Amino acid sequence: MFVEMNRRAFLRMSAAATAATLTASRLLQAQLPDRVLQAREAALKTPIKTTKLYDNVFLLQGAGGNIALQTGPDGHVLVDSGFSTAVPALLAAAKSAGPGAPKTLINTHWHYDHTDGNENLHTAGYTITAQTNTLKRMSTPQDIKAFGLHFPPSPMAALPTITFDTTKSISQNGDAIALVHFDPAHTDTDIYIHFQKANVLHCGDTFFNGFYPFIDESTGGSIGGMIRANEKALALATTDTKIIPGHGPLGTKAELQSFHDMLSGVRDKVAALKSTRASEQEVIAKKPTAQWDAVWAKGMIGPDVFVGIVYRTV
Repeated sequence: MFVEMNRRAFLRMSAAATAATLTASRLLQAQLPDRVLQAREAALKTPIKTTKLYDNVFLLQGAGGNIALQTGPDGHVLVDSGFSTAVPALLAAAKSAGPGAPKTLINTHWHYDHTDGNENLHTAGYTITAQTNTLKRMSTPQDIKAFGLHFPPSPMAALPTITFDTTKSISQNGDAIALVHFDPAHTDTDIYIHFQKANVLHCGDTFFNGFYPFIDESTGGSIGGMIRANEKALALATTDTKIIPGHGPLGTKAELQSFHDMLSGVRDKVAALKSTRASEQEVIAKKPTAQWDAVWAKGMIGPDVFVGIVYRTV
């Protein structure tokens, strides 16, 4: 009787703990910005596009930021998790791509379009790895001031449980995977992931292929940091490297070089104007990106917004 009562008490306590965890998670979710909820709704309706990059390495698009997948007997590796509502489609795409059970999820940085699916993928069996600052950012309230967004701490199940400061190496499915922290660039949490045998490089949001990037100055990003991150990636890449940007189509070293050159050119023009004590609005009015707009002004960050970010972080 005593043993049975202890068992009942344990079950009641376990149920209460589970309910408390679910309640806390729901409360956190209720505090998310409308922009995130709208993006989740859009992700529900967006099919996952799978592109084979190597025998067992794939690019998955449509869940949020671009996602890399490695398949094989050691288990699946995913780079970034997209939006939570896209996780069922993401899991189905991973299963169709190749053998392996859920194993390793790597976050390129803390932003919601790359980490919102963490909790659901953790539930599906993935262990989450990220740079130390990603854990710090996701564990505490954050703001993206440029968009007027405030984020509560992420649920416990969404947080990385394996972290590193500068570098980490993972050997899985016949390849060595290098994880390396950039100095603050797009944020202060950015890393690249290099599948060395496959020669596939995921640059996260330090590379936007084909349009002006967003740089999150609220969490350590700067134009100089972006340029340095691109220089680091360019030194690693070869002409045959398949380069995955955080957003946009699969890239080449030549396209990454063009992105770097645009960033450097805009930085130099804005810095020169700022050195004359011109205000942010005065610099924006001079249209320092004019020579690049035909190619790069095609995304959600318009030239004026981009110039403002460069001005404030140069």
